[in-house]
This record gives sequence, C-alpha cells and structure tokens, in this order.
Amino acid sequence: MPESRTILITGGAGFIGGNFVRFLLETEPDLTIVNLDALTYAANLASIPDCLEHPRHRFVRGSITDAEQVRSLLHAQHVDGIINFAAESHVDRSILGPKLFVETNVGGTLTLLCAAREAGVRRFLQISTDEVYGSLGADGCFREDTLLQPNSPYSASKAAADHLVHAFHHTYGLNTVITRCSNNYGPYQFPEKMIPLMIRNAMLDQPLPVYGDGLNVRDWIHVLDHCRAVWTVFCRGRPGQVYNVGGNSERTNLAVVKTILRILGKPESLIQFVTDRPGHDRRYAIDAGRIRAELGWTPQVAFEKGLAETVAWYREHQDWLALVTSGEYLKYYALVYQERGAPVAPPTE
Repeated sequence: MPESRTILITGGAGFIGGNFVRFLLETEPDLTIVNLDALTYAANLASIPDCLEHPRHRFVRGSITDAEQVRSLLHAQHVDGIINFAAESHVDRSILGPKLFVETNVGGTLTLLCAAREAGVRRFLQISTDEVYGSLGADGCFREDTLLQPNSPYSASKAAADHLVHAFHHTYGLNTVITRCSNNYGPYQFPEKMIPLMIRNAMLDQPLPVYGDGLNVRDWIHVLDHCRAVWTVFCRGRPGQVYNVGGNSERTNLAVVKTILRILGKPESLIQFVTDRPGHDRRYAIDAGRIRAELGWTPQVAFEKGLAETVAWYREHQDWLALVTSGEYLKYYALVYQERGAPVAPPTE
C-alpha cells in the first residue's frame, strides 16, 4: 500500500499500544503519530513519558466511541492510516461487566470504521486476538480460516469487531487488515495480566494466584515482536486479509509461574491455586505461517531471554508499579482473586 505519513494510533498509552508508539518513533523518522487514548485504568501517560514531548507525537485524550471527536481528529490531523489498539482487554473484567466491552470493542470499532470511510483513510488495521478462535485440544493450531468460537464476553466482543472490519472491506471497499496475536508480555504491562501480576506478587513475597490446575497452555510473544509484526502487516499486508501472529512459545501457566519464581529466587510455596475462571479456555496455539510466508516476519525474542529481561524491567521500575497499582486496582484484585481463594491482596507499597 502507499506509505502513510500520519497515523492515528488508538490506545497508544496502554501496554501494547504504548510500546508500538515508542517503536515507531524510534524506527520511522518520517512518520507523525496522533495518539488517542481514554486513559482508563490500564492506560497511563507514565507508560510513554519519553514520547510525550516528541515532535512527531501528539497525544489526545478521548474515546473511540466519541464519533465527533474521532471525525474531527481525522480531518484536522490529515490522518491517512489508523491502527486500532484501543479495547477493553481483560477476560476477568469482561466476566464481571460485559456491557462496557461491547460498547468499547464493538461500538468503538464501528465508530472508527465509519469515520475512516468518510475521511478516505488509506488503511485501517484492527488489532485482534487469538481468543476469538476459542479453545484448542491437545493438538493443532489456530489458522486464519479457523472458525471463530469466542468463549468469553471479551473474545466475543473482539470477534464482533473483526466481523465489522471484514464487512467494511467487503461492502465499502475500505482497505482493512486484521492481526490476531497470542499472549503478549514485556515492559509496561498492567499487572492484572498474568506475567506482571506474578512478578509483582513474587517480589512482594505475596501468594501467586494460579487458576485451576495451572495447566492451561498459552503461546507467548514478546511485545516488541508483536510491534514489528503489526507494522509489517500495516505496510505490506494484503487488503482484506487476516494475519495470525504468534511467538511459537507454548507454555503452561504453571511452568511460566515457576520460571518467574526461579528467576527471582523465590520459593514455589508462594504458588496459591485458586478457583478457575468461568469458561477458561484450555489451550491456544498459533499457526503464523501466512505472515511468515507472505511478509517474511518471524519472532526474534526467545521466551526465556525475553521473560528474564521482563522480570528485570519490573524490578528496576517498582516506582511505576506502585503508581499504577494503587486505588481501584486493589479493589479489583480483591474481587477477582480473594473470592477464588487467594488469601490477601497485594499491599500498595
């Protein structure tokens, strides 16, 4: 596709979006970024402090559900490409309150698509998830043509958004692409997700709550590998296509937790098995053959090395952890984990 010069990144103060903004500013010297984020609980300007004063980055606080703001922003900033990271993204929160997930992930994506079509945006990339495929047995991998069978309100909302993106390409000719990625890890991830939660609790000698028997399997990918994949697809992916992105690093949750404890020199007695999440998918695995064959992308960060570097990052940024895990986070932690058998919430300090 023709190279875009001004990109709207939605959700660019969150974990993956913030890392992606930083990646583009470091690697694409001619690109201007407009960063739209509502700054909800999992997004924080403290995650992109080095980007805020950058001359090619403009931060705008707002929601993808605000049609007038989105429309005005696209025209005022002469945006010619959109990458939509913005989403409510945690399965447990979707179980507690599914309505917000539909409003943001479905309604917000529709708002962006309508505005993109009206403004003549040249490419729209939807960031999706492997969770839209449902759960795998012991064998096989998700392919782009795998039937969508979402099993949580979160994954259902993402699947619905994917269908809208496909429909806008097929019906209106909007130049769209979709990426579906496996589980990310790395710096600046909000500690409701498994890896940063376990790192934080282990550093504080608090119990590490593990769902069920801990043998659910996920494919892990470092966030920078995901960023490289997203930009590759945005620049060279075929219009209308879906591209799976995976790290080829399947691990059980229990194995990941034990590795974190080993890196930190903490005892496995900190592991606390808790009541399983409702509808917990047993296994995810990604076949990333299409992006590899068509676009030449492959993951570069080995899981063991990436996890060790991630643990080191959290040890060195405990001030950031303290900033983002006060107040509302503690109420959420208690609601989700204490009711499932974890004895205490983590302290604020």
